[in-house]
Amino acid sequence: MSRLWGGLLLGTPQARRGVLLALPWGMCAGAIATQACSSTPAPHGLEGPARARSYWRYVRRLIWGAPEQPYAHVCQVGDPVLRTVAGPVEPAQLAGPELQRLVQRLVQVMRRRHCVGLSAPQLGVPLQVLALELPEALLRAYTPCMREVRQMEPFPLRVFVNPTLRVLDNRLVTFPEGCESVSGFLACVPRFQAVQISGAGWEGPWGASPLVDSVSANLQLNL
Repeated sequence: MSRLWGGLLLGTPQARRGVLLALPWGMCAGAIATQACSSTPAPHGLEGPARARSYWRYVRRLIWGAPEQPYAHVCQVGDPVLRTVAGPVEPAQLAGPELQRLVQRLVQVMRRRHCVGLSAPQLGVPLQVLALELPEALLRAYTPCMREVRQMEPFPLRVFVNPTLRVLDNRLVTFPEGCESVSGFLACVPRFQAVQISGAGWEGPWGASPLVDSVSANLQLNL
């Protein structure tokens, strides 16, 4: 109970201004102000924009408990769900409400994060489901030179269930790429020049295969 009481006090405006509060454990105003300042956003760095932590979010977690899957956030490296191979979706699940909810959440988080692909394990669900989309608005964020070198072309939303990959061109291309589950880091990863992805009625050749290869790797590999 003391943790909850302390979290409530630290989230008040008086605590952030350093006003002396009569805490049960005799904490001084300077200590309160110091802890409150830990939530002050730091300048953006090479690892990306800094995240501000909310005391009210901490208190909400204490009261309501852990969030349910599929999460509204992306699981980060070290999460147990990313250490297991995703299982296939059973035929009876294809038209079920759980899969529909999973797909809706995948698309929601993917668009909010402005990424081009996301898989179900990244939202805490160990199933072979992935969503891909590269709209014109997101494509324009890349320079024309980068779009040409990486052979990037826009494509509409596609959702794959139990996808399989077939290599069409085994030449390797290497570009810097990031992963939403390894936030703040980039790495040069070799990918096949072209692959074909199939699954749940969706099938077609993909020239921008590094994207497909990268996201689908989350379904078959341990992170």
